[in-house]
Amino acid sequence: MSDQQAYEFDYMAEEGEMDHSIDEMDEENRGSDEVLDEYEMLTKVSDTSSSQARKGKDIQGIPWDRLNITREKYRLTRLEQYRNYENIPLSGEAVDKECKQMEKGDNYYEFFHNTRLVKPTILHFQLRNLVWATSKHDVYLISNNSVMHWSSLTGNLLEILNFAGHVAPTEKHAGRLLEGFSQTQISTLAVKDNFMVVGGFRGELICKRLDKKGVSFCTRTTHDDNAITNAVEIYDSLRGGIHFMASNNDCGIREYDMERFQLLNHFRFPWPVNHTSISPDRRLVAVVGDHIDGQLVDSQSGKTVASVFGHLDYSFASAWHPDGRTFSTGNQDKTCRVWDIRNLSSSVAILKGNLGAARSIRFSADGHFMVVAEPADFVHIYSTKVDYKKRQEIDFFGEISGVSLSPDDESLYIGVCDQIYGSLLQYN
Repeated sequence: MSDQQAYEFDYMAEEGEMDHSIDEMDEENRGSDEVLDEYEMLTKVSDTSSSQARKGKDIQGIPWDRLNITREKYRLTRLEQYRNYENIPLSGEAVDKECKQMEKGDNYYEFFHNTRLVKPTILHFQLRNLVWATSKHDVYLISNNSVMHWSSLTGNLLEILNFAGHVAPTEKHAGRLLEGFSQTQISTLAVKDNFMVVGGFRGELICKRLDKKGVSFCTRTTHDDNAITNAVEIYDSLRGGIHFMASNNDCGIREYDMERFQLLNHFRFPWPVNHTSISPDRRLVAVVGDHIDGQLVDSQSGKTVASVFGHLDYSFASAWHPDGRTFSTGNQDKTCRVWDIRNLSSSVAILKGNLGAARSIRFSADGHFMVVAEPADFVHIYSTKVDYKKRQEIDFFGEISGVSLSPDDESLYIGVCDQIYGSLLQYN
């Protein structure tokens, strides 16, 4: 993302993606007392269970029968009025003309629960990897200035780390920033097994072991003015041990080990790197950023092995299929493209969203499904077994802070960021 975007912390309403709060439904048509009564009614909305949803209750608890607009009409209004953010003007329009959507109507994951106690939040409108499931019951997410843990088994919400004040490392490692950080503005998050890495707007990286108190390691990757940490991935390394890779707006990706927290590699690119993902065999890295083309890079040398062409805007998401041959890229041109490394001359599939950019992509561990999240309202689950030609469409209202499949593929979690309807959706 550009310098200007990196510092637009409070993305203004008139600009695009984060301006569509669903509590504004039809407000201008009513008197202030009526709006106040309705606000009280809406804020009392409780959780929704699968049995309630089967009986007809809205999954988010929106009382459509008491509103001045039907769900169908409001959906049409959102589709007409939602503005997809583009760095390259009209990229989405060009895709709309060229691209048809895949058939919807399949049902791979079933609604299980909507938890209103959990309030996911987003700080940067383009960065939406803020929800991570480490088991079918355990979810980590960003809520205001904190990393929270939600247990769907016990119904408990626990604060893991608060960034409003001061955070400093408790372990001694070379290169650590002893004084730590104050008031870190969180841009991205990754959690895997027992490890958590949080990235910040000024190049901060904060690492924590979930079984220990305190923070293990703090460092600032760069003092570049435009140093936002755009994405982090934690993985089992080719060399052994757990590593993580951080994508940064200073045009670099950095690899660290998670035992000693030492910088192992620093690869540089000609544009800001918005997302990276490492292949299952750990030999290739998919790299996307502020450029219409994506790259495949050798994980050891950092040399570009191949480029992929076809997107019309900047990309903010990538993911590998467990087969190690297929990977996907998500773009602000409203498409997710699927690629096969055996023939990169064109994409295997072009999958178009309803409203906006493909901001998060996740493959299931068994490889049967690919989950693609738009900025708001829609999450698509594609069947890989029929070449992505069939999909389940999960349809709700609100900005999406992140999506995550549990490691056993049993649960799918969706973070919904909204003033009134903020919640965590769970599908099984």
